[in-house]
Amino acid sequence: MVLIADSGSTKTEWIFLSNEGVQKPVFTSGINPFYQDKNNIAKILNQEFPSGSIIPESIFFYGAGCINDEKTDIVRIALREVFGCNTIFIGSDLVAAARSLCGNSPGIACILGTGSNSCYYNGTEIVDHMSPLGFILGDEGSGAVLGRKLIGDILKRQLPEPVIDQFFDTYQTNSAEILENVYKRPFPNRYLAGFTRFIASTIHHTEIENIVLSGFRDFITRNLLQYSEIKHAPVHFTGGVAYNFKSQLQKVIKELNLVMGKVEASPMKGLIDYHLNKR
Repeated sequence: MVLIADSGSTKTEWIFLSNEGVQKPVFTSGINPFYQDKNNIAKILNQEFPSGSIIPESIFFYGAGCINDEKTDIVRIALREVFGCNTIFIGSDLVAAARSLCGNSPGIACILGTGSNSCYYNGTEIVDHMSPLGFILGDEGSGAVLGRKLIGDILKRQLPEPVIDQFFDTYQTNSAEILENVYKRPFPNRYLAGFTRFIASTIHHTEIENIVLSGFRDFITRNLLQYSEIKHAPVHFTGGVAYNFKSQLQKVIKELNLVMGKVEASPMKGLIDYHLNKR
């Protein structure tokens, strides 16, 4: 029995793989060792994971924040304590994206969600990576940056008046409340990324679509074009932003003469296929 986990800061999806196939997923709160210690993680799992679950022979945990030995050890110790399993692999969300999207083949793997990230994967491991730098210095094409651009254009009256009116009718907010959320409250990236729903609902406006197209061009130019393999390797995407704005993504990929690969909402389906093929 193999247990696979795909975790973000908000939620974690768990899947058991056995000789009989794939069991029904289990969902718990998000796990991120940047914000939680081993005791917090163990507490979440003990409270939220179904009691009486089968003890897995091995665990493959992929998550945000699992980027160095110190952070991966936090997760590993908590998982060992809760599940009593000694064979535990901890990988980053970027490793999850690469294995899910590329399998055993070379390719460029990208995440476009609240944040953005990318790498070149040679079919076995990540061999090149451009740091995303977060939504202030980077994260081009991400929900946070698209939302930031939208809000800036709304407050500086750079969009058509009907769009601006629709925005304020939809969210019943004002500039003071927006600035409070962006500059004084925690997780401004999540707050800004929440406005991608409005972008999706108004994408038929040229000015709104241009926000998305420009964001994707920035992501590709400032990140993907730095990989020497970009001209011949397929470019794959996972994440809600990539999935919901797939047609805009395809436009930019075609415009830049790159090879379009898969676009998936989340990495779990590909991770299941990856690990089933490894059994």
